[in-house]
Amino acid sequence: MPADSLPAALTRVPGSAVPVLAAPGAAGRLGAIACWLGATRILLVTDPGIRAAGHADRAALALRNGAGAALVEIFDGAEENPTTLTIDAGLRAARSFAPDLIVGLGGGSAMDTAKGVNFLLTNGGRMQDYWGVGKATRPMLPMVAVPTTAGTGSEAQSFALITDPDTHQKMACGDRKALARAAVLDPDLTATQPPRVAAATGIDAIAHAVETAATTKRTDASRQLSLDAWRLLDCSFEPAMRYLSTPPAARPAGPAAPLADMLLGAHLAGAAIENSMLGAAHACANPLTAMFGITHGLAVGVMLPHIVRFNAADVPANPYADLDPDPESLARRIEALLAIAGIPTRLAALNVPASAIPPLAALAAKQWTATFNPRPVGPAEFEQIYTMAL
Repeated sequence: MPADSLPAALTRVPGSAVPVLAAPGAAGRLGAIACWLGATRILLVTDPGIRAAGHADRAALALRNGAGAALVEIFDGAEENPTTLTIDAGLRAARSFAPDLIVGLGGGSAMDTAKGVNFLLTNGGRMQDYWGVGKATRPMLPMVAVPTTAGTGSEAQSFALITDPDTHQKMACGDRKALARAAVLDPDLTATQPPRVAAATGIDAIAHAVETAATTKRTDASRQLSLDAWRLLDCSFEPAMRYLSTPPAARPAGPAAPLADMLLGAHLAGAAIENSMLGAAHACANPLTAMFGITHGLAVGVMLPHIVRFNAADVPANPYADLDPDPESLARRIEALLAIAGIPTRLAALNVPASAIPPLAALAAKQWTATFNPRPVGPAEFEQIYTMAL
């Protein structure tokens, strides 16, 4: 939409295709955004933890109060690493309710679930039909994305990551029609997350900033987004972790600036992904999750410093020069951030045996993100990388 058609509360972030409302308490203005979009029946997609924290019911109330006589239905069946079965359950709820707006509230999994439901509700078929880019042939419902973690940056992306439970393949289903019409970045929503969740999602956002800075698909615009995201996340991660590790009663009064910076940094990194895609760290992480159930943030974090060193070796130019002229310095800084997060830098600490390296490498070589890595990678290279990380 043109900038002058946006409500005054929404602003354009340079480089991001999704207008944002970024402020403490911003979720309370969801109804105004729904009203702007003409919504009368709103499907709120979230997960059980977000509902238990009270965020889903408060968001539903804001939607009802701000959007007049709008009806709101909550589907709280989103789950970590959503599968096609998750989407099918959400689709049943959506078909029964017949919404004209979808709101995704939660981490990347909730927002991916909302997008997946939107694909099937409006275009039919199975999620497998949309694996790839631009395969939706019909318009999709407007969506508003409300992240409760500073992690995936899914609110800035047109992709839904959905796992096929039979093959364990994580399918990237992308279409510009799946982009959110607006994103609400409310740091108050992230203040209730457990420190371990903030650690894993924050490292994921950091990995996005680092990987997007180096891919073969990067552009001048994405490079700036990666740099801006890195600067915000690098500076705010430790104070955000310190804030979240402090009991709520002992926290300083007023808005927590590090949480707001983490949210914006994650959003910018998500926008960078939209322009430049990702690389070998994410290609390595997905098999670790599929084979060993390692949380995505931990999986991508443990691999990231090893990927930086691998990609910077035996190449004429440092692919991470935008972030740090010395790739070894960058790798060490990432290791320091992992230490703050309590995430190891070795696979053995996550109970991954050496015998698993060949099948892990074979799976990693099949990941789409591997094709954008700045240094060519195949099964042999992935065996080398996993061995480095062991």
